[in-house]
Amino acid sequence: MITTFAARISCVLAISTPVALAQQPTSADAQAQTAARRAQTYEQQQEKMNAWTVGLAAGRIEGAPLRLAAEMARVVDDGPNMFVLPIVTRGPAENLNALLYLKGVDLAIINSDALEEYKAGFPDIRSHVVYLLNLFPSELHIFVRPEIQSLQDLAGKKVNFNTLGTAAAYSGPLIFSRLGITVDKTFIPHQVALQQMRKGEMAAVVFVTTKPVDAFLRGQWGPGFKFLPVTYEGKFEDYYLPALLEAADYPALIPQGQRISTMSVPTVLVSYNWQVGTNRYQRVARFTDYLFSRVDKLQVEGFDPQWKTINRRATVPGLTRFQAAQEWLDRQARKPPEKQ
Repeated sequence: MITTFAARISCVLAISTPVALAQQPTSADAQAQTAARRAQTYEQQQEKMNAWTVGLAAGRIEGAPLRLAAEMARVVDDGPNMFVLPIVTRGPAENLNALLYLKGVDLAIINSDALEEYKAGFPDIRSHVVYLLNLFPSELHIFVRPEIQSLQDLAGKKVNFNTLGTAAAYSGPLIFSRLGITVDKTFIPHQVALQQMRKGEMAAVVFVTTKPVDAFLRGQWGPGFKFLPVTYEGKFEDYYLPALLEAADYPALIPQGQRISTMSVPTVLVSYNWQVGTNRYQRVARFTDYLFSRVDKLQVEGFDPQWKTINRRATVPGLTRFQAAQEWLDRQARKPPEKQ
């Protein structure tokens, strides 16, 4: 009987072992399952990172906008919860194109008069672009040789507007067009043009950038080299703001107590006007909250001094504020004042 029972057990084992082995995953199956788990984890990680990443079209490597974008990225960084990618571009004048047409661009730093280029072909451009911050003014500097006494004296003469893609190369000719003065425009590096000015080969250079400009602070200029005044008129109210160049800015070129009237081009942090509730809107809204709440972290040593002049409530001619930015400001206005 024992022999019979052992025989039965042997028979069962002989039958069940192949079935059990068949049910166990093969090496290939196990690898496939592991790969599937890894792929799922990769996709989840990819989705998580992209959910709170914003692309910021900034400008050229040598320009101030890219530096400001990099500093903003440092301050708002919050690991997977907020990641900013500053993007090197052809310059602020081209950043509006990037914002409108390039995938992955949520924000851009532009000069406000870049909108002028779209008036004919994109008449409703102002409904597609909204601003977060008026970052800083870029003052117009028209620096001339001694024999030039007025803007009209520049008619027909060589005037340099820096290299193509820079603020001066876009805003400068546009301003001269509005002034009704036709000049012989050149677009070469300013340091080359300034040397040509010394030799009498160039009548003027036009800078559109934040004062003070190192070339005028450190350069040695003979008698008569000067900045020309520009009168701010109604024709400039759509994009520009009045400004001054003072002795404190350029002590070697402007006598104490004198001021040179000019204008400035607002340099603006803008967003595409994403629909409220969409993922792209939520990304920019979170970026706005982080940036507005942490501006004080940008106003310390090690960051661009221009951050100390930032006014979050400053408006931009011709543009509407991003809704989440306005809501942030409204919440702050309702907060009771802190006790001293």
